[in-house]
Amino acid sequence: MFLTDRQTEIVAIAKSSGRVLVEELASRFSVTPQTIRKDLNDLCDAQVLIRIHGGATFPSGTENVKYEARRQIAASEKQAIGMAAVELIPSGASLFINIGTTTEAVGEALANHHELMVITNNINVANRLRLFPAIEVVIAGGVVRGSDGGIVGEAAVDFIRQFKVDYAVIGASAIDADGALLDYDFREVKVAQAIIANARHVILVADSTKFERTAPVRIGQLSQVHTFITDHCPVASIRNLCLENNVKLIETSSRSR
Repeated sequence: MFLTDRQTEIVAIAKSSGRVLVEELASRFSVTPQTIRKDLNDLCDAQVLIRIHGGATFPSGTENVKYEARRQIAASEKQAIGMAAVELIPSGASLFINIGTTTEAVGEALANHHELMVITNNINVANRLRLFPAIEVVIAGGVVRGSDGGIVGEAAVDFIRQFKVDYAVIGASAIDADGALLDYDFREVKVAQAIIANARHVILVADSTKFERTAPVRIGQLSQVHTFITDHCPVASIRNLCLENNVKLIETSSRSR
């Protein structure tokens, strides 16, 4: 689903307040209630929001937004994050790329690199990068998650542990104010932890909507990464943690000014 500007703003409002109401949105955007109902129906059909009487709610912290909808949320921000991440990765390097729509944006941006070895548990990344003969793609074995093409489980963890690479690109579904990196699927988290443990330089890529969410499973702490790339970091405690733990913070919104 492609989100219109109004639908994107509706999702942002739902994230910040927990729910949206038809009449309030109609007044805010100066459109008819019927127009808003269609927007909400489209967003709920795509499983971005959950319909309630008179409006819609944002999914709870124990439920992730569906993959296709996640791809559309903050799409331009993810693209900019991807471009910033590949500037840190030289040709000739080895790297892990983990599951996630932001990590996929990094994979998309690697097209002009040469002599890379990319090890991934993300089928979408592997399918994209296999088209480039200058990039060797190694894909993990394990259970393929039908919802997004992620490869998870103990077999994937054991596979990842065979390598020691130059860089790792990881994402997170949520980032707590105390620096906790969080996700929804404990099987995915186990793979992410193995990736962090077996890379010399860990790059966390996450757009600013991840500060507004919560998730139940801990991946690790911000202090375990070396570089954190986001479009904008509005949380003072996160900025302080980056300073205290020598984590390089890159904000793509400030780069574009």
